[in-house]
Amino acid sequence: MPVHSRPGRGRGRLHHRVYVVELDPAVRRDRRFIAQNRYTTPAMTCLYVGSTGVDPEVRFANHRRGHKACPLVRRHGLHLRPDLYADFPAMTWEDALATEVGWAQELRETGFAVYQH
Repeated sequence: MPVHSRPGRGRGRLHHRVYVVELDPAVRRDRRFIAQNRYTTPAMTCLYVGSTGVDPEVRFANHRRGHKACPLVRRHGLHLRPDLYADFPAMTWEDALATEVGWAQELRETGFAVYQH
């Protein structure tokens, strides 16, 4: 049985959150970042959008120490941007994943360079 379908884990529980990390502009040289941001300008702030079942502060610390980390956040993560995610409520795992994708796209459309996977 997959982990996310065990009773009491993931499905239906409202404890997942979307979070945003500001990335160092040096991330623009990473091929993975370039693949999602072909038409950025130096004035655009670089961000990472993710979702997590733990507190965003804990998740960011995990990225920084390499635990289940996105390499771009581990190498280039500067700090969390709660101003870009604090209004999102706790949600189910499925809703968090969908919100993560949608929020990354919306941030791109408003002028940010965003990596999301």
